[in-house]
Amino acid sequence: MQWYMVALLLTVLTSSQGILTTLSQSNGRYEYDYATVPFLAEVFKLLVSSMFLWKESQKSPPPKMTTDWRTVRLYPIPSIIYLIHNNVQFATLTYVDTSTYQIMGNLKIVTTGILFRLVLKRKLSNLQWMAIILLAVGTTTSQVKGCGESSCESLLSSPIEGYMLGILSACLSALAGIYTEFLMKKNNDSLYWQNVQLYTFGSIFNMARLVVDDFRGGFENGPWWQRLFNGYSITTWMVVINLGSTGLLVSWLMKYADNIVKVYSTSMAMLLTTVLSVHLFNFRPTLQLFLGIIVCMMSLHMYFAPPQMLVDLPSPTLKSDPESLAEASSDRRSDS
Repeated sequence: MQWYMVALLLTVLTSSQGILTTLSQSNGRYEYDYATVPFLAEVFKLLVSSMFLWKESQKSPPPKMTTDWRTVRLYPIPSIIYLIHNNVQFATLTYVDTSTYQIMGNLKIVTTGILFRLVLKRKLSNLQWMAIILLAVGTTTSQVKGCGESSCESLLSSPIEGYMLGILSACLSALAGIYTEFLMKKNNDSLYWQNVQLYTFGSIFNMARLVVDDFRGGFENGPWWQRLFNGYSITTWMVVINLGSTGLLVSWLMKYADNIVKVYSTSMAMLLTTVLSVHLFNFRPTLQLFLGIIVCMMSLHMYFAPPQMLVDLPSPTLKSDPESLAEASSDRRSDS
């Protein structure tokens, strides 16, 4: 399957995640324990990956599976980073409001590009850097509300601790994605074997979170396994399956594409969710939303289009030196 088909499917599933989560509410509240959703999603991903790994192992030659402890011990690290990131998120929200937090979250687009270059040593052209910055600007513009709304005043009035934690949250989010890509491309192990390791530790960490929540609540509602499916409906199960499927697509992109493709997919999904909300939840579109969509589409074109589509070269140059243009196009594709 081509990476752009996977990216498109990821965009659709990610955009529907927020909508399904909203639809899973009853009278404006969750009838189920929302902390159980990530755990069940990890279990779903683990089961699906195990099934595909089993089918792959029936073929000849069998898939490569590195079982050396020095390699296996690297797989809990993404879960640890995400665990720290989640705690930083909660800490950030104690200093800034939700609108400011969402806007600051777009910093992860730029930090992903920076870590992509520094950690993975992947070179980006000047046009690609401009495209990444435009993507961050476009998504931020789409989230800014009208200047007549009170929330506008809060964007630059939060304590400095809130901005520092917001930057740390963006860096942790980018680091988790970059590290996962490094891990998936570290060797030529089977994708499903790598997924089994990732999601085994992911399930363990999410289960540990449920246990900690039980201790914090004094087991008021009983142990987590007794209320695991309480309040679940068909829509709730769709949320779980959607979240799990999204994770599987992300791991595929980390293996066969890169983090920048994932960033574009999730950013476009955010815009698609907003547009769909106009019809589903009577959301009122703003001028900022339309401007943000236009800027993001320009960014998408700038990053992935061949360079000859972006720059009008003089005709004599094209006729006299077609090989150099082909070489530049080849270099552009290899960089991305």
